[in-house]
Amino acid sequence: MAASLKANGTATVKAGIPAEIPAIAHPLPEDPAEIASNINYHAQYSPHFSPFKFEPEQAYYATAESVRDQLIKQWNETYLHYHKVNPKQTYYLSMEYLQGRALSNAVGNLDIQNAYADALKQLGHELENIVEQEKDAALGNGGLGRLASCFLDSMATLNLPAWGYGLRYRYGLFKQLITKAGQEEIAEDWLEKFSPWEVVRHDIVFPVRFFGHVEVQPNGSRKWVGGEVIQAVAYDVPIPGYKTKNTNSLRLWDAKATAEDFDLFQFNDGQYESAAHLHSRAQQICAVLYPGDATENGKLLRLKQQFFLCSASLQDIISRFKERNNGNNEIQWSEFPTKVAVQLNDTHPTLAIPELMRLLMDVEGLGWDEAWDITSRTIAYTNHTVLPEALEKWSQSVMWKLLPRHMEIIEEIDKRFIAMILATRPDLENKLSGMSILDHNPQKAVVRMANLCVVSSHTVNGVAQLHSDILKAELFADYVSIWPTKFQNKTNGITPRRWLRFCNPELSHIVTKWLKTDQWVNNLDLLVNLRQFADNPDLHAEWESAKLASKQRLAQYILHVTGVSIDPNSLFDIQVKRIHEYKRQLLNILGAIYRYKKLKEMSPEERKNTTPRTIMIGGKAFATYTNAKRIVKLVNDVGAVVNTDPEVNSFLKVVFVPNYNVSVAEVLIPGSELSQHISTAGMEASGTSNMKFALNGCLIIGTLDGANVEIREEIGEENFFLFGATADEVPRLRKERENGMFKPDPRFEEAKQFVTSGAFGTYDYNPLLDSLEGNSGYGRGDYFLVGHDFPSYMDAQARVDEAYKDRKRWIKMSILSTAGSGKFSSDRTISQYASEIWNIEECRVPKV
Repeated sequence: MAASLKANGTATVKAGIPAEIPAIAHPLPEDPAEIASNINYHAQYSPHFSPFKFEPEQAYYATAESVRDQLIKQWNETYLHYHKVNPKQTYYLSMEYLQGRALSNAVGNLDIQNAYADALKQLGHELENIVEQEKDAALGNGGLGRLASCFLDSMATLNLPAWGYGLRYRYGLFKQLITKAGQEEIAEDWLEKFSPWEVVRHDIVFPVRFFGHVEVQPNGSRKWVGGEVIQAVAYDVPIPGYKTKNTNSLRLWDAKATAEDFDLFQFNDGQYESAAHLHSRAQQICAVLYPGDATENGKLLRLKQQFFLCSASLQDIISRFKERNNGNNEIQWSEFPTKVAVQLNDTHPTLAIPELMRLLMDVEGLGWDEAWDITSRTIAYTNHTVLPEALEKWSQSVMWKLLPRHMEIIEEIDKRFIAMILATRPDLENKLSGMSILDHNPQKAVVRMANLCVVSSHTVNGVAQLHSDILKAELFADYVSIWPTKFQNKTNGITPRRWLRFCNPELSHIVTKWLKTDQWVNNLDLLVNLRQFADNPDLHAEWESAKLASKQRLAQYILHVTGVSIDPNSLFDIQVKRIHEYKRQLLNILGAIYRYKKLKEMSPEERKNTTPRTIMIGGKAFATYTNAKRIVKLVNDVGAVVNTDPEVNSFLKVVFVPNYNVSVAEVLIPGSELSQHISTAGMEASGTSNMKFALNGCLIIGTLDGANVEIREEIGEENFFLFGATADEVPRLRKERENGMFKPDPRFEEAKQFVTSGAFGTYDYNPLLDSLEGNSGYGRGDYFLVGHDFPSYMDAQARVDEAYKDRKRWIKMSILSTAGSGKFSSDRTISQYASEIWNIEECRVPKV
């Protein structure tokens, strides 16, 4: 029930809103009473539900719209300020964003958390409960998307003129259900009602063409015509900075067909599907993130998505550039790279390169040389992987079919690149087959997207020092010899707002108290000053108490979503990330199986001397990735046995946490004491969850991979549980395996045999375990070195058990972990991008 105003201005009561709270619009409220009135106003006058309800769901939408009022004012002021100052701006193109909940982040960044909590109390609700009503926006999958979202937060906090561009996926990747059969996938429902945070811009619509053909005009210029044209409509999401007026935008494109595209004659003739044919094609584009690409149609759809993002975004960027230069009689295109920086987040937006060329030449009338100079000074590329299957290669025939003009442009870029090599670096002629953009292999002619990015961008960066070194020494070594200054490292970071200040209030309060300032929230380097208190018993007591509160909250969450009761006094050991063989959740669960077997063999007295442990694993396996799904099933099967075994279940629990996303991470990470970052060395570009865990005082067991290397350097190697082969040893170890020289550790054999014995049910795990057997062959030969690293992994886990028993030592290590995390703020990362790649500067909205 919402309150309503009678003619004389007094309020009547409806379902829970007190009569004394009037429904009055206060878009910029100054106190909790005005906020409560503004929320009540939205409940009545921005209605989305029948008028007699004000339950938590209705309260959430009304609260979100009240907060949005403040955001829109700041948003408009930011937009006007950028328009007036006309600074160089960055446009960040990413297929994924994992935003997490917006309400808690917005009230935190606007510093109005307490005021909103008080206002909602007056309305009979708790802010904590209202926040829980929000569904995570299903716009991403893993680290790539979450990194993009952390970057947006830092751009706004640092007052940088920067926008994000992405797609508005209706059903996301998928919602993960865990059943007896393992993982099942259903569509995400985050837009089932609507998102209160997005604003549709009906005036920002661009046509995006697919298929068709190229016509040569009388003047010799070329034009792409025919095919099908879909409309890209902008939906803007505000991105507020922390304690600043700057509010940037994440612009998401949705695909629509027009009324003209609806064939009324066919419809009235009973041909309903064909009448709305283009509407149906348009809906497919933004339906699902990463649709299955095993079929020709699947490949076409993925390529359509990528081009749709690139074309709409670049048309928008050019339109904004022209708008800001509308005082000039003639557009100065040579100034475009001094006003625009475009960052490609991985290879998914690579088509921005030929599309910018096409728009400049075919639409704006520039010649090749000028268009190429502008494009190559505007675009920069971030590489996120060394995994061969993740370095995109698109079939040339599919590309010619969908994007004929772009293939002409790519051919020309490739031709000119090869000519340049032959003219200036004849020593590289024998390397050209691997360096060229087009691979003309008659069996499978492809376009190598990473090569196109490297050739066309002014800067290429990796995302951790080890990863960047591997790129320069191996993957892109030949390009480095041509353009040594093109390659940089930008170690990833995370926003300390979401990942400590808001998700872990107890620990955050302690950090502020001991540092005597909350400035660490946007200057994370200040955390280093905690080191001087690392042995202080008062800090130890407070630190342990904060951790216990987070563990209790996590235990309640696990009970709620899985029905499994876990002991907050046990060691909470967590691995949450995309399920992939290189991330080695299989190593983790085999270790847990070995631990269970040993506990079963112990006497009751011996068990009492062990360190009780709760192992939690979470993450989504791609729907078509069979071995990853088998790993999910194995974790659940092991948990079903271990957790119901009365001899052992007070010493070990194994839990699979379903449907891992940002909001789940915000509960798991503060409650974690040990986290596993155990990928095969050299295969994880960076990782960012490792940074989130370390920041929250969680210790890491891990390999020397990705950002683990730098985390270990920063927090001190004595505070990191290291194991496993190093990146430079991996190729030799694989070779030795192929030559039959690998000798498995008996513990490894024991763990595998325990699975095949049927101890965890009747499911046939042989196809999964076969990947660890043999010396070579597809899907065999233990490519990810699980067997090689197993003994040192188990030894490291034994060191964890011992360290955990020494409470003083463990808490000191935990404090030093947080104290050493200053480097891993996304504010530092983005400052480096801004000054070293984008050449953009702060453009702070003045406080009036």
